[in-house]
Amino acid sequence: MALALTTLMACTNNGKTDDNAPLIGKQVPTIENGRLTPEVLWAFGRIGSVQVSPDETKILYTVSYYSVEQNKSNSEVFVMNVDGSEKKQLTKSSYRESAAKWMNDSRHIAYLSNESGSSQLWQMKSDGSGKKQLTNREGGLNDFAFSPDESKLLFVADVKYGERTVDKHPDLPKTTGIIVNDLMYKHWDEWVQTVPHPFIADVAGGKLVNEIDILAGEPYESPMKPFGGIEQLAWSPDGKTVAYTCRKKTGKEYAVSTNSDIYFYNLADGTHKNMTEGMMGYDQNPVFSPDGEWLAWESMEHDGYESDKSRLFVMNIKTGEKRDLSANFDQNSNGLAWTADSKNIYFISVWHAKTQIYKASLENDSITAVTSGVHDYQSVIPLKDRLIAVKHSISQPNEIYSVNMTDGTATELSFENKEILDQLQMGKVEERWIATTDGKQMLTWVIYPPNFDPNKKYPTLLYCQGGPQLAVSQFWSYRWNFQIMAANDYIIVAPNRRGLPGFGHEWLTQISGDYGGQNMKDYLAAIDEVSKESFVDTDRLGCVGASYGGFSVFWLAGHHNKRFKAFIAHDGMFNLEQQYLETEEMWFVNWDLGGAYWEKDNAIVQRSYANSPHLFVDKWDTPILVIHGEKDYRILASQGMAAFNAAVLRGVPAELLIYPDENHWVLQPQNGVLWQRTFFGWLDKWLK
Repeated sequence: MALALTTLMACTNNGKTDDNAPLIGKQVPTIENGRLTPEVLWAFGRIGSVQVSPDETKILYTVSYYSVEQNKSNSEVFVMNVDGSEKKQLTKSSYRESAAKWMNDSRHIAYLSNESGSSQLWQMKSDGSGKKQLTNREGGLNDFAFSPDESKLLFVADVKYGERTVDKHPDLPKTTGIIVNDLMYKHWDEWVQTVPHPFIADVAGGKLVNEIDILAGEPYESPMKPFGGIEQLAWSPDGKTVAYTCRKKTGKEYAVSTNSDIYFYNLADGTHKNMTEGMMGYDQNPVFSPDGEWLAWESMEHDGYESDKSRLFVMNIKTGEKRDLSANFDQNSNGLAWTADSKNIYFISVWHAKTQIYKASLENDSITAVTSGVHDYQSVIPLKDRLIAVKHSISQPNEIYSVNMTDGTATELSFENKEILDQLQMGKVEERWIATTDGKQMLTWVIYPPNFDPNKKYPTLLYCQGGPQLAVSQFWSYRWNFQIMAANDYIIVAPNRRGLPGFGHEWLTQISGDYGGQNMKDYLAAIDEVSKESFVDTDRLGCVGASYGGFSVFWLAGHHNKRFKAFIAHDGMFNLEQQYLETEEMWFVNWDLGGAYWEKDNAIVQRSYANSPHLFVDKWDTPILVIHGEKDYRILASQGMAAFNAAVLRGVPAELLIYPDENHWVLQPQNGVLWQRTFFGWLDKWLK
């Protein structure tokens, strides 16, 4: 494929760009054969946060662009009318602009920029003019939200956590040793030396004064790591209260618990009140109703279970009465957004591997679906006469849509990636329901190569999902992308096996304590059924997956009865006893494996660890590629290295792709391209 990159954005920012900070802008590749490649994947613009102006006339959003050559990314700010017209790029710089938000007058925009050397608060007019820096805070800001009257700023910033080695030994300022005396000393991809805190400051003359750390002197984090953001904090409409999400635990207590709560911080007297005390699971993402009478939030029931049903709870703030609006709704409720009249809440939820928009009514506790179709909605903002939403599919990355409130029809507004998508031939995506070994029906996506010819035979891949409780929905991925697999002339079989949301509570929870059980039978049922098709070459079957999907690959390598001719496992668990003592979020292994492997009288525990893939290496007989990142502290790289070493010692053809600087994902452009090239190089070697 010939790849010619056309740079559409080539402006400087007040002449301040230089060779050390080259501009990264939108790039549209010329695609001669219509096939998706790694380089094309990294050319897509990635739509980020979306905001609608208070007067509901304009949409503000960010787009991130990536440069493989520079191995960097950059985000820019855009604005357009709510009908998609008059789109304008407001920032064109080598600096990173993010977290853009409207001011009350709908004529000014606040945002974060690192132009001054750290992430600070800036402001500009809605046409991009008049940029000025509002803060110069040491350490910068992570995110922010103005109070309703814009007299105060709520923002998130990192504070020091715990005693460092240099505090104990000040005469050793260059030592790199970390002294540990409790759990949670590492988390996902960092050695925990800071935690985020919420701060409040007055805004006077464009500056911040009277700064207050809401959790001053406390070792707790709010928002919660590793994924929490400003959505875990909220202003009350009268500006007198801040609701914040916090799990007030540290060390071992933190490591074994998911019991977070919603707290109210009273600005007048500085008091804190736990509004969800006694609710034992995750309680997070508070949203005040516009009239200030209600609080809505996402709640899980059980402590220690990170993938429990996400319930939609509301509370009458005056009486404290709580209601579960989703009690009769056997699905998750996420991304809550109130209507202006405080009578309804819009949210998103996955059902049967498609994520739709739903509406909950406070009047009668009813929940109704607003949209239908084959896609995943990612967020929703209700306006007076329409919804503004972001959605994607297996065949298209995120774009912004206007959604009809009555019939759910959607009109695309952003067209960020139209120039690329118009050149691509995407493979057909087919929904199949396949019978499982226990007599149930399982939705399975089958993705075909572009220009599919049913008279030919194709190598076929079984895709194993991670999580383990993450839906195999209409997701678009920049690594596990089904369409790039199809573009390489592979058929993909992606089953929604046991343990995935969107098929009811029983289907979701079955997997816990049964890692080598029914869900593995589900995988094999899917590939066996699709393999009955004449166009599937049963002598060229592969099996791939990451995280729990990587575990699945390792497990199937010892149980596949010679079905597969190639395996690829990324960030997979190989030795479950090793995993139990190596991971950091202990609630995960305690819940999903049933507990510690030394609990000899616990039947669930013994069944879990008896299914550890490392116990079946004697049956490995098929080439395997292992990929892992050394900054992955959720599943340590030693798991992948051990699996690779075992394969080599067994005489099984094997390859290891190790990233010293990547975590549970692959986030750097050149590493991402290498990942794809190695992935398909391995598959092509053994399946073509």
